[in-house]
Amino acid sequence: MQILNMILYTAITLGVLIFVHELGHFLAAKLTGMRVDRFSIGFPPRAFGKIIGDTDYCVSWIPVGGYVKIAGMIDESMDTEFLSKAPEPWEFRSKPLWARMIVISAGVVMNVLLAIGIFWGISYTAGKLTKETTVVGYVMEGTPAERAGFRANDSILSINGKHVDNWDDIDHLMYIENMGNEMTFEILRDGHRSTLIMPPRPAGEPPDKPLGLVVGYTIAVVKIVEPKMPAEAIGVKPGDVITMVDTTKVAYPRIFTEIKRHAGQMITITWTRDSRELSARTTVTKEGRIGVSIEGIYTGPMSREQYSFVGALPEGLSKTWESVYLFYLTISKIVAGKTTIKESLGGPIAIAQLATQSANYGISSFLGFMALLSMSLALINILPFPALDGGHLVMMIYEKIFRREIPQRLKIIIQQTGFILLLLLMAFVIYNDISRF
Repeated sequence: MQILNMILYTAITLGVLIFVHELGHFLAAKLTGMRVDRFSIGFPPRAFGKIIGDTDYCVSWIPVGGYVKIAGMIDESMDTEFLSKAPEPWEFRSKPLWARMIVISAGVVMNVLLAIGIFWGISYTAGKLTKETTVVGYVMEGTPAERAGFRANDSILSINGKHVDNWDDIDHLMYIENMGNEMTFEILRDGHRSTLIMPPRPAGEPPDKPLGLVVGYTIAVVKIVEPKMPAEAIGVKPGDVITMVDTTKVAYPRIFTEIKRHAGQMITITWTRDSRELSARTTVTKEGRIGVSIEGIYTGPMSREQYSFVGALPEGLSKTWESVYLFYLTISKIVAGKTTIKESLGGPIAIAQLATQSANYGISSFLGFMALLSMSLALINILPFPALDGGHLVMMIYEKIFRREIPQRLKIIIQQTGFILLLLLMAFVIYNDISRF
């Protein structure tokens, strides 16, 4: 079932992003009087589709993107037959520079608009929820937070000298403003102030691994109970809150380590349901599981800010800018040698895992992940690399500045080389995904 969910959420995520991107190219081409020969999800060779008018709407075999084949343009299809003929009025090469640049940029623009639209919609419908606490509920084992010396019930007062009032401030300072840098925390523990230093991640540690601080007041709510597993046998149901393993109080995510620690052993599980406390003894599997999917639910003090439809737009733009800043930080740390391409890049398997995890937290989380990925797709596509939209734009700008056209044969070589390099990069990230899976 988990595999089917991963396939479903990945297909939805990538399908929407690719479709929106290619729809941008398609609409821009139509509006500027260009003929579109093919609208493809996936790269050649063609798998199946339907021809409507001048356009072949199809799905192709290489599922790493998509393309719109515009008459008279050198692109992913590697079609060069038109070069032996005189330019036609409806062809890409016959149109003025401004029209060609609009067509090439339209896919990126559509991905940016999609991200803004999703973040705008989430802000309007859900508002802004703020967790009004700075108390640490749990410190995950083997993480930078544990190595820095954090303990449960510590209250964070400031990070790198900046005062924090709530957990949203903490998340922003840890994962955005100071991502990858050393951080100095001023904390309150047992009534005494002290300072903790969290060094940068050690080399080889994945950048998407949590820093290890979990907000207080986070309870462990059962989301799914697997059939024919220990939890089902003792009567645990979705919506129950697991509170104890034997005599140890557990919240989210400590419950995972406590259950795994008792792999193959008999334990007592205590949980609450509708204010009633229940308990039963069961045996943990040899793999350290009882057959439940647990979701962490924050139950502490919280404030909600609601936005009007127009008022939600600045918040949506702010979240979009944060995604751009995160992309910039990742690239800058690769260039500076603080992290490696292997540690930073994720492919289809990583996307599948993140899409499924976000979907498990609800529709807003899933859409937020899609918006983040949409911005990443836009930023990657605008890079000045052959076969990407940015590569096409660079050649157009070169021709405009030097007032001479790049020979078509050279364009073909550049395009084919870029496409091969992209396929090699995709093979690398897939291998990288598998090695980390």
